[in-house]
Amino acid sequence: MFNRLLDHLEEWLVASFMALATIIIFVAVLHRYTASIPWVWQFTQHLSLTWAQELCIYLFIWMAKFGAAYGVRTGIHVGVDVIIRALSPGKQRFWVSFGLLAGAFFTGIIAWLGALFVIRIRGLGQVSPDLEMPMWIIYLAVPLGSSLMCYRFIQVAWNYLATGYLPTHNHAAVAGLHSE
Repeated sequence: MFNRLLDHLEEWLVASFMALATIIIFVAVLHRYTASIPWVWQFTQHLSLTWAQELCIYLFIWMAKFGAAYGVRTGIHVGVDVIIRALSPGKQRFWVSFGLLAGAFFTGIIAWLGALFVIRIRGLGQVSPDLEMPMWIIYLAVPLGSSLMCYRFIQVAWNYLATGYLPTHNHAAVAGLHSE
């Protein structure tokens, strides 16, 4: 139940961050080019979208951190397994398990160090240039996303050790289409 809720939250966050950034970029570009259309410009010239680029950068950072965790869970995260596939099944099991646990260890360290960094930045009271948003909120993407990614590595490793199943992504498959 918890994992299903977390799955949906993860997917919703990634999709929302991406959609919001796309909409903001679209509106900012549209606003920029309405300056050449006088009858439209008279209605939009009072809008200030100087903050749009900064917000989109932050949204894409958050999307990337949570998207990486989604990638680990679904098997689409970057991995080089050409050599591992050439090994015997026993050696494959060892090296895949080692890789998953090393990923969990690494992302766990990044989450811990990210949390320490966020605490330090929060104490400094630093704010972003255009949005004037506290920078600790923006940097919170690192410990939260890395913690979720660490959890996903552990989840995949646990499932792999228990069942031998490793999530993989079929690049030739199209969601919603079934071949007969």
